[in-house]
Formats: sequence, C-alpha cells, structure tokens
Amino acid sequence: MDTETREIVASQPPARRLSYDEFLNWCDEDTFAEWVDGEVQMTSPASLRHQRIGYFLQNIMGHWVEDRELGEIITPPFQMRLTVPGPRGREPDILFVAREHRERLSATYLDGPADLLVEIVSPESISRDRGEKFVEYEAAGVSEYWLIDPDRRQAEFYQRDSTGHYQLGLGGAAGAYVSPLLAGFSLPVAWLWEEPLPPLRDALRQLGILP
Repeated sequence: MDTETREIVASQPPARRLSYDEFLNWCDEDTFAEWVDGEVQMTSPASLRHQRIGYFLQNIMGHWVEDRELGEIITPPFQMRLTVPGPRGREPDILFVAREHRERLSATYLDGPADLLVEIVSPESISRDRGEKFVEYEAAGVSEYWLIDPDRRQAEFYQRDSTGHYQLGLGGAAGAYVSPLLAGFSLPVAWLWEEPLPPLRDALRQLGILP
C-alpha cells in the first residue's frame, strides 16, 4: 500500500464502534472528527472566514482571561468528553475552562463540560450546532454557549439559568454582549462581520486590555 492510499484509509471512519480511548488513539490532529456514543462522526475543514473569526476571538478572549487569571482558553485540536446526556467527544471551536475547574483538564481532553463554549457555524455544521450540540451542552452543564454564524451575520449568546435551561442573553448582528462568566468581558458583535476584522491591538485597546 503506497503512502497516499494509507492516508486515505486512515482518514476514513472505522466501521466498528470505538471506545473513547480507541477514538483518541485513532484520531490525530489532522483528522476532523467527533465521537458520539461509540460512533465516529467526520466533520469538514473550516473555511478561511471561520478560521479568522476563531483566531480573533481566541486572542481577545485569551488576553482577557489571562489578564484576570480567570482560567484557560483552549482551541482545536482538543476534545471535550461528556457523559450527559450520553457519551460524547466534541471538539468546540473555542472552550473556556474556569480556574476552579482546571482539574477536568487531562493531557489530551477535557473530562467534563467547559464553562463556556463557542461554535462558529458553517453550512455543514449548522444542524449539529443549533440542534444536537445545543441540547448536549445545555444538559451537560455548559454555563455559556455562543453561536457565531458568519454567513447570516448573526450571533446568539446563551446563558444557562437556575433550572438548567439556556436563555438567550443577546442575539442578532449588533449590540455588545457582556459575559457574566468572563468577569464582564464585553464583545461588540459588529466586530465579527467587519472585512477585514479589527486589528487585534486596536480591539485589545478598546477592551481596556492594552493601554
């Protein structure tokens, strides 16, 4: 078997059900996949716009979190393992783990829910992000769930209430979302639709992170 053929075979989902450990051993950093109750779900590579928004958010959120010693911002490739509502291995676009929950972090995955998750919606992922994952993250105890849809220029920010259900904190193309979990981090939503995106240094200055 030549090298090209081996790469194609390796990228195909296994025909049998896998344990989570088996999935982690099979799935390398170049494989786009998630694990749902023993089955491998392949996902598509992200678009350039998706990557740019992800990079922008991870930087401004990361600086805010680090400056205030709130916890840690993590981006793919890194798995989050859930057991509620069922066994899942998801790979959100951005996850935030609060300082008090750092014991959930292992060398290769987060063992339990993140405190805040960001999914940047693509045409391929829209049904999962708004359907399956919405239900899963809510049930698992993720406190904040951000859905960023570049094609529609729409963002939705959900907060889990005392009954365990998500309530919409802000939705639409404009306005500023203030995260209670990130100690008052305020995101001007319109930034996400700018072409090009705001320079990081300018955004960090407006957020008060840089002088």
